[in-house]
Amino acid sequence: MSDRKELLQVRGLQTTFFTDDGEIPAVDNVDFSVREGEILGIVGESGCGKSVSALSIMGLVPSPPGKITGGQIIFDGKDLTKLSQKEMRKVRGNDVAMIFQEPMTSLNPLFTIGNQLMEAVLIHHKDWSKKQARNRAVEMMQLVGLPRAEELIKEYPHQLSGGMRQRVMIAMALVCDPKVLIADEPTTALDVTIQAQILQLMKELNKRLNTAVIMITHDLGVVAETCERVIVMYGGQVVEEGPVQLIFNDPQHPYTKGLIQSVPDMRFKKQRLYSIPGSVPKPGSIRTGCRFAARCEFVLDQCSVTNPDLYQTSPVHNTRCFLYEEKEVSLIDRAVVES
Repeated sequence: MSDRKELLQVRGLQTTFFTDDGEIPAVDNVDFSVREGEILGIVGESGCGKSVSALSIMGLVPSPPGKITGGQIIFDGKDLTKLSQKEMRKVRGNDVAMIFQEPMTSLNPLFTIGNQLMEAVLIHHKDWSKKQARNRAVEMMQLVGLPRAEELIKEYPHQLSGGMRQRVMIAMALVCDPKVLIADEPTTALDVTIQAQILQLMKELNKRLNTAVIMITHDLGVVAETCERVIVMYGGQVVEEGPVQLIFNDPQHPYTKGLIQSVPDMRFKKQRLYSIPGSVPKPGSIRTGCRFAARCEFVLDQCSVTNPDLYQTSPVHNTRCFLYEEKEVSLIDRAVVES
């Protein structure tokens, strides 16, 4: 994986909402990258900053009240946070595309499926004719497994099922061959059978088109099924990151351990389902110390005073927890000796 080119780099991203109750840091100093052809998972409870991170990358944070207040989003050598709205429109949909949570609210009910797909093509390919755009729309609908593509492009969103609308959203996101695709909870509103089909489709398209995918979800099953690497977020921060298999086999942050323990055991053991104690804090309510300290069973005295750094516990595994502070030091010392 290390020899793959990094397509997108997020460095120290800070996105703040300015409200009557004060400043709310929805995304607080977040770092991550996604490589060519990789499926990266971002997981966490509602309100942890997953979707706001995605909207920040797309330049779609509602302003007011939201604003990117720090950091960089590097794509193709350019910092997307420095681009004007006009310049960002050339990137959005063409180079970096997004599948939104609910297809029925993302598709315009007044326009046919074909018109909405063709619009995306014609915006970024101004030299294309309407016939070329229509052919491209049909091609993409066939690519995502929609039957009767020639007929479906004449229909309206309400005439399609939920699974078909989600496939249309995927086709729309891929119609301009983006290098990075952000999928924000792409299976939330779908039943289990259709969820499995959509996830399988995204994996196949990832392999066929070599498109990098950022999969945003609260479902660890989706992460295990589709992703190579995972980022766990809590309170607007990254609390753990690493390869999926390593995170599932050896979770290190107490929050990650709690999430994995909360997954129901399909062997139907007669024991109470684990739940993380306490509740998710209101965004911006914790200003000092570790964001997870109030809910953590391993809390230390320093956790309520100082927010831990993201410690590197192995060359591919990072965690934001004081329990691993010494482990990182020994790792660094060993690297120095070996060099």
